[in-house]
Amino acid sequence: MKITETPFGVTDWSDVEPQAHPGETGTAFWRTRQFGDIRVRQVEYTPGYLADHWCVKGHILYVLEGELHTELEDGRRFVLTAGHSYQVADAAEPHRSSTPVGAKLFIVD
Repeated sequence: MKITETPFGVTDWSDVEPQAHPGETGTAFWRTRQFGDIRVRQVEYTPGYLADHWCVKGHILYVLEGELHTELEDGRRFVLTAGHSYQVADAAEPHRSSTPVGAKLFIVD
């Protein structure tokens, strides 16, 4: 990732309007900022959320609150809680998220 042409700025995430993205079950609420080619998001998953797709986008993801279950298409599974992160490259390993209790994430992609 190369960050260019992005002047210093401060984001108050409470001022960024959330957009609802329904999952197979539950809902993800995205607060999104775009800085050139870089998308930065604060995402909240409702309890019982299950993504409706396998994602192939690369991310750096950090769990702020709750519990995130990440499943890779090859069957590996990971449970992340507050303070954990993961990183994955574009088109590297399809993955999808779920949470039994809800989660709040910070994602850069």
